[in-house]
Amino acid sequence: MTHAMLKGSNVPLGATAVRAVLRWTPGAGVPDVDASALLLGSDARVRSDEDFVFYNQPRHPSGLVRLLPKQRTSEGLNDTVQADVGSLDTSVESVVLAASSDGGTFAGVPDLRIMLFDAASSTDDEPLAAFDVRAETGEETAIICGELYRRGDGWKFRAVGQGYPSGLIGLATAFGISVDDSDASAEPAEPQTPPTTSAPQAQTPSQPQAPPASQTPTQPRPQPGYGYPQPATAANRPAYGYPQPAPPTAQPGYGYPQPAAAPAGDAAQPAYGYPQPAAAPAADPSFQLPPMGPQFIRH
Repeated sequence: MTHAMLKGSNVPLGATAVRAVLRWTPGAGVPDVDASALLLGSDARVRSDEDFVFYNQPRHPSGLVRLLPKQRTSEGLNDTVQADVGSLDTSVESVVLAASSDGGTFAGVPDLRIMLFDAASSTDDEPLAAFDVRAETGEETAIICGELYRRGDGWKFRAVGQGYPSGLIGLATAFGISVDDSDASAEPAEPQTPPTTSAPQAQTPSQPQAPPASQTPTQPRPQPGYGYPQPATAANRPAYGYPQPAPPTAQPGYGYPQPAAAPAGDAAQPAYGYPQPAAAPAADPSFQLPPMGPQFIRH
């Protein structure tokens, strides 16, 4: 008689070796499903990475837990874990039976169930227990379907149905498996050499660059090499990088507009950069000043 299991229920096993068959209905767009098993110690963790039986390590070193080839039947696709629990080392307290999906979540896997058979019987016999596994959140990519665990001198099976959205890696690391990240082992990409750009050549007073022949001044003046374009300037003009007005001859180059030169004969005017007053007109030789102050006549 088959025990129809509910989540969280348990049933004693009447066999020392069992086949845990994971079955689902395949089809277009249905993710592939892989069965796996973890052998746990008293601390509910694997004793070593060898206690993880899955598609890349389908056989435990003891040979007592192993994966069987997938089979397609008229009822669906099967992936099977066979465990000789009666012969396992006493340090193994439980065997977790799990499933992982490839290509989608378990929300897209129809008719998922786990069935326990006596390993001594054929697959056509009635299973000892069966549990319909349901995705609760729809985001699970790994599910603990059930657990085989010691109870006294015998073993029992518990229906679990606990999902993980982090896939087989998240499930394995939760039980102490050291998972190598394939991305971390990939060789880093070679650094790309940035394109070479030609830096502008600084001009020095001792080595000025010659301008084109059509623009060559009569007396070229060296320009400082600050990296900015310099305007063409006449001789004796400062080259601070700003356009300078053409100053008159013999005037200081402070950068301020200067008044025109005074007429001939006038005294030289200071060139401080401020407008200067016009020169006074020439004196009239026949001009006489009137008597100073008010004039009083005594009577």
